[in-house]
Amino acid sequence: MHLLNLGILAHVDAGKTSLTERLLHSVGVIDQPGRVDDGNTRTDTLALERQRGITIKSAVVSFAIDDVTVNLIDTPGHPDFIAEVERVLGVLDGAVLVVSAVEGVQAQTRVLMRTLQRLRIPTLLFVNKIDRRGARYEGVLREICERLTPAAVPMGAVGELGTRDARFVPGLAATALDVLADHDDELLTAYVEGSDMSHATLRAALTAQTREALVHPVLFGSAITGAGVSELVAGIKDLLPPADGNPEGPVCGTVFKVERGPAGEKVAYARMFSGTLRTRDRIPFGEARTEGRVTAISVFDHGTDVRADAVPAGRIARLWGLTDIRIGDALGEPRKAYEHHFAPPTLETVVVPGPGVDTRKLHLALTRLAEQDPLIDLRHDQVRQETSVSLYGEVQKEVVQATLAEEFGLDVTFRETTVICIERPCGRGAAVEFNKKDPNPFLATVGLRVDPAPAGSGVRFRLEVELGAMPYAFFKAVEDTVRETLGQGLYGWQVTDCTVTMTHSGYSPRQSHAHQGFDKSMSSTGHDFRGLTPLVLIEALRRAGTRVYEPMHRFRLEAPADTLGALLPVLAALRAVPQTTGTRGAACVLEGAIPAGRVHELEQRLPGLTRGEGEWESSFDHYAPITYGTVPKRPRTDHNPLNRREYLLNVTRRVAG
Repeated sequence: MHLLNLGILAHVDAGKTSLTERLLHSVGVIDQPGRVDDGNTRTDTLALERQRGITIKSAVVSFAIDDVTVNLIDTPGHPDFIAEVERVLGVLDGAVLVVSAVEGVQAQTRVLMRTLQRLRIPTLLFVNKIDRRGARYEGVLREICERLTPAAVPMGAVGELGTRDARFVPGLAATALDVLADHDDELLTAYVEGSDMSHATLRAALTAQTREALVHPVLFGSAITGAGVSELVAGIKDLLPPADGNPEGPVCGTVFKVERGPAGEKVAYARMFSGTLRTRDRIPFGEARTEGRVTAISVFDHGTDVRADAVPAGRIARLWGLTDIRIGDALGEPRKAYEHHFAPPTLETVVVPGPGVDTRKLHLALTRLAEQDPLIDLRHDQVRQETSVSLYGEVQKEVVQATLAEEFGLDVTFRETTVICIERPCGRGAAVEFNKKDPNPFLATVGLRVDPAPAGSGVRFRLEVELGAMPYAFFKAVEDTVRETLGQGLYGWQVTDCTVTMTHSGYSPRQSHAHQGFDKSMSSTGHDFRGLTPLVLIEALRRAGTRVYEPMHRFRLEAPADTLGALLPVLAALRAVPQTTGTRGAACVLEGAIPAGRVHELEQRLPGLTRGEGEWESSFDHYAPITYGTVPKRPRTDHNPLNRREYLLNVTRRVAG
């Protein structure tokens, strides 16, 4: 039996969850399709999902199509939950991208399609809602070819469009050969010579090119009436590639979701790429290669998950017993680093506990949420007793608030959302403090030099001293502390795109008194290097200087041409810079850059400025230096090595000098 791990993706409200329900009904998993409006869908199980009618967490459900077992993953459509989509992409064999026949190609549709193409994930397009008034066929196909991919292959026509009787009429369009010939020399020769091509030849070429993500079949239908769904099921079975992987090979898997069970235990969702994982197996996972023992396994089968003794390559399973597991961890043999296919969140807000809320319970609840979504990146300020979370947008903030209330009984509000900036060094800076020389209270010598590095290169640590000059554990303590300290630069933001070089090292060897053993007061320990490194690094940064950069979104705005006069002054006031302009029919298309912190305000104002006809699409693009107003600072949550006296009081409880 073949396996297929299938993702369903779409812009919010394109009918993705309804399509999932119809698919489950068509293959006999459920007797009646659930309705999003009624809150009885199989995959949207969270109370909040049912209340809002949107998908927030990815959900897995399994069904069989003849000899193919499909693990279907329903993903969120709202851009605020794009991280949840990201985690799914790395475990997919194929995808169905849902487009509305009424609204057509929307902003999030384009973002998702670009990502699917970049990752070369074989993808079918399903145009939903052909039964709705205002549904289009030719217009949507044209939008798909112009705005998503020119390699779209229509798989049929639509009859009775825009009515309850709308139906999909299968049959390869005449344009199919044009598209397929672009990727097949034999077809191209036959096409040029005008030779007749058999249906079997075209179908074989379509299957091969779809499985290589070279072309994208387009089907039409309705999740509500079921029109076109049987053809979609057939397309999933015949056109998308089965999961590969050797069940006899070394164990290798990836965790893409973590949740808590009824008893508070951690449950990890993992895709196995190689080998077979069994209950009671001990397996290394994560960057630290921590070993854990799998105490229970369940696999997805016929609409539910069932307990199993083992999970082989290709399958998705729920795993119990791995208490320290995190989203993105590799199981067994490392496959490849878990990649962010989308930019990290660029907004943050402080969580404010309501009257009577126990702050310890709140911190525990937020920690639990961070297990499910590491990108919310908790920051706890011990001095102010505040916790902040990172966000993609305002809807995500509402969801965090509602989740804390419903699942943990905690009433919270939030401060105003702010932007997460970064710092980069302006130039070179170096500093050194020597062992047993004032004002250094630590038994360690550390010298560091900071140099700027190309944008996007991250942080690199290197040595200019001999690795054997002192115990390796001390070098490791310095490197780990350098990376931790760079989390808060001169202005409190994360420092990145730099090279930190260790230029000096030294330590006091183990000292002992006769018959008394090891004397910590006379011998260097890791604590000395961890304590001294922040002081040296911050001084090097002071001498290098840092500059604060804010996140910028690249935007595409399509609006009626006659609204341009009202739009341009607003864009200018929000520091949005149009870089290209064009036209598409009667609409004007602007592309450019805008500060991430201004995107939400523009989204709120856009309907009024464009009579509700404006279409906005934006995503993180780069960081730009802040050249206006006061440079923003972020409150520090560390021991503040910017203030030597305060730092030493916190770290050593004694003041030097």
